[in-house]
Amino acid sequence: MADLNVPPRRPRDDRGWDGYQHPHPDGHRDLDSAAPYAGGYPAPVPPPAPGPQWVGPNGFAPAGPASQGGYAQQGGYAQPGSGYTQPAGGYPPPAGPGLPTLDDDSDDAPNRGRRRALATLGGAAVVAGGAAFALSPQLRGLFSDGPVAGDATGTVTTDGTQARPSGQQPSTVRTYTEQNESYMGSRAGAALKRNAPTGGRLFGSPAAAAAATQVTVKTVLAKDPIRHLLSRTTFGPTAKMMAEVKKLGIDDWLRGQLEPEKIAPTKGELKLADLPSLKLSPTQLRDQREQLNERGVDPARETVDATIARQIWSDRQLFEVMVDFWNDFLHVAADFDGGETYRNAFDKDVIRKHALGSYPDMLVAANKHPALLLYLNQVDSRKDAINENLARENLELYSVGVDGGYTEKDVRQAAMLQTGRGVADGKYMFFADRHYVGKVKILGFTHANNSNDPKVADKVIDSYIRYIALHPSTAKYVAQNLATRFVSDTPPKSIVDRLAKAYTTNKGNIRPVLATLFSSSEFWASVGQKVRRPMEYLVATYRSLGVGPDAMPGFDGDKRRTPFAQGLRQIQDKMRELGQYPMGKPTPDGYADVYLAWTSAGTMVDGWNEAGELLGGWRKQFTYVKPEKLVAKPPTTAGAYVDALAVKLVHQKLSAKEKKLVLAVAGVSEGAKVDATFNGAIAAVARTILASPQHHLR
Repeated sequence: MADLNVPPRRPRDDRGWDGYQHPHPDGHRDLDSAAPYAGGYPAPVPPPAPGPQWVGPNGFAPAGPASQGGYAQQGGYAQPGSGYTQPAGGYPPPAGPGLPTLDDDSDDAPNRGRRRALATLGGAAVVAGGAAFALSPQLRGLFSDGPVAGDATGTVTTDGTQARPSGQQPSTVRTYTEQNESYMGSRAGAALKRNAPTGGRLFGSPAAAAAATQVTVKTVLAKDPIRHLLSRTTFGPTAKMMAEVKKLGIDDWLRGQLEPEKIAPTKGELKLADLPSLKLSPTQLRDQREQLNERGVDPARETVDATIARQIWSDRQLFEVMVDFWNDFLHVAADFDGGETYRNAFDKDVIRKHALGSYPDMLVAANKHPALLLYLNQVDSRKDAINENLARENLELYSVGVDGGYTEKDVRQAAMLQTGRGVADGKYMFFADRHYVGKVKILGFTHANNSNDPKVADKVIDSYIRYIALHPSTAKYVAQNLATRFVSDTPPKSIVDRLAKAYTTNKGNIRPVLATLFSSSEFWASVGQKVRRPMEYLVATYRSLGVGPDAMPGFDGDKRRTPFAQGLRQIQDKMRELGQYPMGKPTPDGYADVYLAWTSAGTMVDGWNEAGELLGGWRKQFTYVKPEKLVAKPPTTAGAYVDALAVKLVHQKLSAKEKKLVLAVAGVSEGAKVDATFNGAIAAVARTILASPQHHLR
């Protein structure tokens, strides 16, 4: 992947975001400027000399044979045995046996002879990034009066390294794998697979599937379909939602969740007005930079804050779960150079707009959004200096997947086709003079691509994006990821195939795919087969304890931000400590969604400590139910009290062995008499229940 070309994360704090503003009034990297970023950060990598240079995962590739000790890309990270190395500092290769430099030639007819002579001196082929090209269309264009269309579909080798050989599929080379697969291929992954459902069938409705499905896997969770449904479709069951499903029934509750626009906003969502940057457009964010800085407002971090608030307090829970899913699948990090201006708009106009709609529409919108164009360096790509980052990730991560059948040649042709897309004045713009013109063929998509007219060329690129979004490999890849999210770390092939068929039949619309998922017996048979990731554990803890969005009486905040805004920032900081927060991964592959990626004792203990903080009411920006009030009418014996508290917090009783361990924390026997405070140990008892497997599983 293109990890190494993702702008680095920079230290963040609450002082605002003046440290990495762009010098250009457009609010993005000016391709024609070498001025450094404000705040002392390095200038963007300058473009190479004219000609079809390639900008790959390691930056500009030097011409000629690879040097010893180089590094190749494997799964986005440098590996020994490269076909090329990145020049020091990431700058283009020095002058040498590469493309001829013809900048000093004018466009008048007499000079064309000199150009031909220079090209002849370079031979019939030229070298770009260590790869041989026939005399390129761009170079031929220098010798004629008008643009000459090329043909990128020939058999000439365009690139190749030991890790990514040209013309071969990544799935056959197997030098890097899809992220979740990389974890599940281990011995521990094989053990988990043995306890997963192996097959199933489709029923007429979710309720029918739930009623007919027998849970046979080993699990500590209660085999309660309502609890199971809410564990997977929300960020944590609550007593209120359990009651709603029981009242409405599984089918009607799901039907309502699939129409989130009809669900009223909660108090927590209404308080998002406390985050001033959310309602501002990218242009307004840029224009009001100084005022926002003075108020301590960081727009990128407020986007994350708002997502956390919705996860905890929104009643549109399935929608928020799908927003999180797409934020990992079509991932753009919040912390990138440009995220402060564009990430909130990407959240609103791409992810949230299409989360339950059409994935092809989402992918087309993403590929025209400044956030993605900046994040994956598409703004730096032009016909004479082609950056492959976005083209690669469109195939490897955002559509067909690493096993989807594409080759390096497909990546390069896609990169050539997508040239011209950029950002100007804070908005998407197509630059005709940067667009490669010439025939392309990518995974069966063929087009003459013979115009650089913005309207025509833009539609061609959109057609290609829709083509890969509806490719059979994309259907399977989306299905695999959805099944991994909602069923198990090793979902049965039967449900993956069923979801892929639903995706294809419904032309990438997601609601019918989810309806198929919830009407499948594999979903209902998978009780206890998913473990909450650190962020999910923390959010579920807030929900389980009934933490409210209002501040405790007498708490005023820091005078610049409201208590609610300040409290959300503290939650985000805690999530950063735990290693996962919304839009948090700096690389474009998003967070892994399998248990083996998150097996850390330290993270678990840190999560338990946060549960203790909440039980003590230490984050005074919010309100709490006192531990002794969690159970309305607490029993007077210790064993019965633990049962009642477990039902309140994890929606089921604990096993006899687990209950014994909880009682040991309080130092009492099962039949001992206790008061509402559990004889002073109620916070410790509640915290121990929240550390149980029942709270860690979803």
